[in-house]
Amino acid sequence: MPFRARTYRGTPRNLAFLAARLRKGELVAVPTETVYGLAADATSAAACRRIFAAKGRPRTDPLIVHIASLGYLARVAVPNPEALKLAKAFWPGALTLVLPKTKAIPGDATAGLPSVAVRMPSHPLFRKLIRLAGVPLAAPSANPFGYVSPTTARHVEQGLGSRVRHILDGGPSRIGLESTIVDLRDPRRPVLLRPGAVTRAQLERVLGVRVRAAVAPAGAKSAQVAPGQLERHYSPKTPVQLHARISAGAASRKPDEAWLFVARPALKGANIFWLDPKGNLKGAGRRLFAILRKLDDAGFQRIHVELPKGAGMAEALGDRLRRAAAR
Repeated sequence: MPFRARTYRGTPRNLAFLAARLRKGELVAVPTETVYGLAADATSAAACRRIFAAKGRPRTDPLIVHIASLGYLARVAVPNPEALKLAKAFWPGALTLVLPKTKAIPGDATAGLPSVAVRMPSHPLFRKLIRLAGVPLAAPSANPFGYVSPTTARHVEQGLGSRVRHILDGGPSRIGLESTIVDLRDPRRPVLLRPGAVTRAQLERVLGVRVRAAVAPAGAKSAQVAPGQLERHYSPKTPVQLHARISAGAASRKPDEAWLFVARPALKGANIFWLDPKGNLKGAGRRLFAILRKLDDAGFQRIHVELPKGAGMAEALGDRLRRAAAR
């Protein structure tokens, strides 16, 4: 029978109930500081397969495994000294490490690869839920595969409400962009697979070496080392066009198209939008996916976006926008 998801507040009773559902192999949408995730027991191959089915996610796109404490890392992965440096510097937080996996994590969670993407989230409700469940939780973004990531419980209900029974509401995501991912399988040659709130400069300060960028987007048919590698991802249904700079004349000539700026522009109009009033990039990251969803639902023919300039969060925002605009 069709069903609609139920949304739960983060009370002790509700957390205990949801932890029990997870131990039984069910799915629970969860809040994180990055975006909302669709969680399941990461040690259960059957539970992980339910994530792929609910999202319509290709089995070549691995899941991130979430742990509640640093002591649990060695149960799911084989850490090296460089990984421990980064974990101690940035966990709990928005950093995912790719390492060799242990036998505790099934190949269904890792696209059949001998590596695993793992992080310790900072959202207090999610960490409590992991502890109560007593198992690490696999949790990709809680949305239909390839669509704009969810940053509120309402976004999850809109996208997966007929496929997931339980949604834990932890408020809007504080960061709003998915975690930074670093490949440390070869600790001498760290690779930034996905930029995020933990910046390349921060990683290099801790590691003391250059962190290279991934060379090219992954193909959909081959197993990926970590999520977020496909050329097209995080995409609204409305076409997205990117610009180094948007002129006032272009925006005024096309009122049926949306024009999105990082900071509040001097322009005014029903089709003019911005991510942060003062152009603060952390604020822009927090609002990016929510505003893309809003524009997608507004009936515009196209969404034009002015790319942010610089490194750090600008790199993360640019990465999401380029994938959202890819065709």
